[in-house]
Amino acid sequence: MIENIRKTLAKYWGYDNFLPLQEEAMACIARRRDSVVVLPTGGGKSLCFQAPAVAMSGLAVVVSPLISLMKDQVDALAQCGVPAGRIDSSISSEQRMTVLNGIRNNKFKLLYLAPERLVSDDFLQVLRKINLSFVAIDEAHCVSMWGHDFRPEYRQLGSLKRLFPGVTIAAYTATATEQVRRDIAEQLGLDKPKMLIGSFDRPNLVYKVRQRGSILKQVRDVLDRHSSESGIVYCIKRKDVDRMCAQLAHKGYSVAPYHAGMEDVDRKKSQEMFINEKVDTIVATIAFGMGIDKSNVRYVIHAGMPKSLEHYQQESGRAGRDGLEAECDLFYSGGDYGTWKFLMKDMQPEAQKIAMVKLSEMYSYCTGGICRHKTILRYFGQNLDNANCEACDVCLGELSHIDDALVTGQKILSCIARLDQRSGSNYTALVLTGSREKRIIENNHDTLSTYGLLSDYSKDTVHNWIEQLVGQDYIEKTGEYNVLTITEKGRRVLNGQETPRLLKPVKRPTRISRVAADSWDGVDHGLFEALRKLRKTLAGKKGVPAYVVFGDAALRDMARRRPSTPTGFLEVKGVGEMKSKQYGKTVLTAIKAYCTANSLETDVID
Repeated sequence: MIENIRKTLAKYWGYDNFLPLQEEAMACIARRRDSVVVLPTGGGKSLCFQAPAVAMSGLAVVVSPLISLMKDQVDALAQCGVPAGRIDSSISSEQRMTVLNGIRNNKFKLLYLAPERLVSDDFLQVLRKINLSFVAIDEAHCVSMWGHDFRPEYRQLGSLKRLFPGVTIAAYTATATEQVRRDIAEQLGLDKPKMLIGSFDRPNLVYKVRQRGSILKQVRDVLDRHSSESGIVYCIKRKDVDRMCAQLAHKGYSVAPYHAGMEDVDRKKSQEMFINEKVDTIVATIAFGMGIDKSNVRYVIHAGMPKSLEHYQQESGRAGRDGLEAECDLFYSGGDYGTWKFLMKDMQPEAQKIAMVKLSEMYSYCTGGICRHKTILRYFGQNLDNANCEACDVCLGELSHIDDALVTGQKILSCIARLDQRSGSNYTALVLTGSREKRIIENNHDTLSTYGLLSDYSKDTVHNWIEQLVGQDYIEKTGEYNVLTITEKGRRVLNGQETPRLLKPVKRPTRISRVAADSWDGVDHGLFEALRKLRKTLAGKKGVPAYVVFGDAALRDMARRRPSTPTGFLEVKGVGEMKSKQYGKTVLTAIKAYCTANSLETDVID
C-alpha cells in the first residue's frame, strides 16, 4: 500500500519523496490504525490523508472547521486531478444534490464537511450506505479545551467511534502541546493511537521582535521589503485594523481589511481579493487565517502581541507554507499585556487562569533575549539542535545585551523597592530617568535615592528594560493596575547572585538568513518574475487562486532548471501529470522565450 501511495504522490502532486513523518502518518491509515499527527504548517499535513484517500478504495471524509479551508483544498485537489467534493452552507441546494449523487455513485475520493454536519442524523444515513475508507479530522486542536482555538462543535466527534465501529480516525494539527495531544485522543475515543509528533520548528521563518514605536513606519518598512508579495498584518482590535488599513491605503499600499465586525459580504470580498492576489496585504484581527491554504505568504506582521505562543505559532505559521523563506515581525508593547488581560476578564476562572499563564509566556518571548526558534521549541517541549538558528533577530546579530546588565537591573529593582512596590512600569521609568512631572514632585519621589539613576537613557529605553525584567521573572505585575513587585528571583539580582539579560538594539545591516540564500540558489530572478505573471494570468482564466496553479517553490524550481521538454517539466518539484497536461505547453513556451531573449541555457540540472 505504501508503494501505491508513493506512486499516487508522484502522479497527482509531482513529489517523489516524503517529508518528515508523512510516510509514517500515511502508513497508519493504510494499516487502519488511529493516529494523532502534529506537523508544523508547511509540513505537508494535508497530503498525509489526501494521498492515502486516492490510493485506497472507498471515500475518505475530512472534517474541517472553516468553509474557506474546505473550498481551497477542494479547488487545489481538482487542479491535481483528484475527485473531491464539499458540503457546506455556502453551496446551493443544486450543488449539494450534485455532491450527494456523486457520493452515492462513488465519484469522489475525498469529501470535506464541517463537524456538526458529519454527525447530523440525515448525513449519517448517507455515510452508512457507502464504503467509508477513514475519517480525517483537520485542525484537531479544536477538540481540546486546552487548545488555543477550542470549538464546542468538535466535541461531537467523540461519537464517531460509536457510530462507525472499526472506522479509522486520523487527527491532524500544527499546534498542540503534550496536554492538548492527550486530550485530543481522549475526547475522540481513539483506539491506542499512534502519536506522530514532528518538529515544531519552522526553519524557513525569520522571527524578529521589536518594541512598538511608530507602528505605521515599522509596518511600512516590512511591506517595502516585500513589494508586490503577499502578506498579513495582524492587529489586536477591530478599530486598529480599520485605522492601519486606512493609513496604508492612503500611502498607496495594496491592502484590504478583515475582522468580525464587518458585514459577511465585505469580509468574504476581502478574503477573496487576498487569496486571488488582487491585493497584496490583508490587515486583520485573529478572526482571519485559520485554515487559509495560501502557500506564498512571504511575511506576517503582528502590530500587537498575540495572547499565547500557540496563537503566535499558528498565525506566524501562515507565512512560508511552501517551505521558502518568509519574515515574521512582532511589534509589542507593555500595554498589549494589559489589553489582553482586560479582554480576558469575563472568562471562566479556570479558563482565565490558563489564559493568563499563556499570556505571561508570550510576554517572556517578546522581552527575552534567547533565540526565537529555541524559545518556541522549548515551549512545545522540544529542543533546537543548532546553537545558532540563523533565522531570528537574536542569532542574526540584530540585538545584543548591554554590558552592565547587573548594575542596571539592580538600579531598576531598587527603585521599585523605594516606591514600596506600589507603582507601574511607566511611573517607575519616569522616576529612574529623573522626570519633573507634577505627580512625581507632589509625591516627593524626586527625593528618592534612585531618582534619576538612569537619566542618561530615554524613558522608552528604561521602560523596555523593565518589561524585559518582567519577561525574565525578576519582576511580577500584580493587581488591576499592573503594579510592579520584586520576585524571589529578582532579589537574587539585588544581592548580586544572578545577572539578567537586558537587550539593546544594534544598528547594523541585516544579514540574510541562510534559508533565504539557499532557496534562491541558482534561480534566475527575472524568469521567476515572468513565471509569476504568467501564473496569475493562468489562474485568472481558471478562476482559482494563483498558488493553486503553481506554488512559489515550483516557480523557483522552474527558474532554476529552465526545462524545455515535457519530461524535464515533470522533474520540477510540485508538477504532477495533470498540471503538466494543463499548463506544460504554455509554461515551456514562456521559459524558452525568456531564455532565448536573455541568452540563457535551458535544461539546467542541479
